[in-house]
Amino acid sequence: MRLRVTSTALGTGFVAAGVLFGAGSATAFAPLAQPDRIGAQLSHEETVALGSGPIPAITAMFVPATRIGAGLHPDTELYRSADGGVRATLRQVVTEAAGHPDGTVSVFLNAPGTRGGRVVDVYQQWTS
Repeated sequence: MRLRVTSTALGTGFVAAGVLFGAGSATAFAPLAQPDRIGAQLSHEETVALGSGPIPAITAMFVPATRIGAGLHPDTELYRSADGGVRATLRQVVTEAAGHPDGTVSVFLNAPGTRGGRVVDVYQQWTS
């Protein structure tokens, strides 16, 4: 049990560092803080870099898919089940937003035990 908690904590820290610092140039990086989570609104260029880089795969190595939440754009082409579950990988969520000229994502690292047990939440945004 201690190994699992330690590896989860280390993995979560690594994922947070990667998401917050590994998405490309930080010129448009917009940090976001809420009482139960921290995150960032990425620019379009940062969203493209995140989607094409290793961070989604590394995140999936440490965070189970059931602990990653996705807020999909209403015009998404990704599959959402009748119960609202998203059936897509983290990379698919990010790259779909990156595929739009003004597409961006907001990425959050949630405090333990909050947000229904999710560790990471990603929200898509675009207008066209």
